[in-house]
Amino acid sequence: MIRLEDLHLFLRSAALGSFSQAAREADLLPGQVSAAIQRLERELDIRLFARSTRSLRLTEEGERYLPYAQEALQTLREGREGLRSDDAELAGTLQVAAPSDLGRNVLLPWLSEFRRANPRLDLRLLVSDQVTDVFRDPVDIAIRYGRMDDASFIALPLAPDNRRVLVASPDYLRRHGAPQTADELKRHDCLIYQLQGRVYDKWFFPADGGRTIQVGGPLVTDDGDVVRRWAVAGEGIAYKSWLDVGADVRARRLSIVLPQLRGEAAQLHMVCPHRRQYSPAVRQLQALLAARCAALNEDLEREINQAGGA
Repeated sequence: MIRLEDLHLFLRSAALGSFSQAAREADLLPGQVSAAIQRLERELDIRLFARSTRSLRLTEEGERYLPYAQEALQTLREGREGLRSDDAELAGTLQVAAPSDLGRNVLLPWLSEFRRANPRLDLRLLVSDQVTDVFRDPVDIAIRYGRMDDASFIALPLAPDNRRVLVASPDYLRRHGAPQTADELKRHDCLIYQLQGRVYDKWFFPADGGRTIQVGGPLVTDDGDVVRRWAVAGEGIAYKSWLDVGADVRARRLSIVLPQLRGEAAQLHMVCPHRRQYSPAVRQLQALLAARCAALNEDLEREINQAGGA
């Protein structure tokens, strides 16, 4: 008989490419994971992994079996969730992945509030700017910026009207002067973000058919929170989501630059692997986050109008 824990260890070993990493994640010894995979292989009478001293990869049979294992565990989870109604007390574990800046500085207090309101629910928050694979990584939902054109997962809107704004600290603007046109951004220290080796130094503005400005600066990072902190510290101009910097603008730690230049859209979504994973906990969390994001975005036009009249 196939053990559920063996199926789970198979999925995590496949995702991580390592028995040792899967063992650390599950607080087991590597030998215990290896033994679980061997049991599963005996039950199935197939070889799931091709092993060597340096690598671990799925065999062709393992690749074919992987979606069935995922479906089996998902079906059992859905059955458990289906026994609960939306009015029942939430319980179990909800695993959420979020971008670094948004996760630490915006979502964190909201998620803590959600957890306090549901004391039987365990919450696991994974904060990183690396794009989470909701099919292979150990998460239930991922919070993501940008357009969601991939039909293989479900994207639930949280902030469909959110967009980017140019910001800098009052101290930076006193020392360097505020740019008066988009072209003047080229002469300023712009805070550059990179992700998975790609440097985002071409800033797009959609007005009048769209315009892209090549910017530069001495500071580059792969962490969105660091970009915001550098901006607050007076190190340069940032092009950030309003949700990330709205609190700093309201507190006057940051000022909106070129308020007449409309920034590109930065919609925020909650991503689920499948509609059946839209559990009561996910539904209630989406409602909370969407309401909070809407309240923050209501401030954007007011702040831009104030900046434009300053």
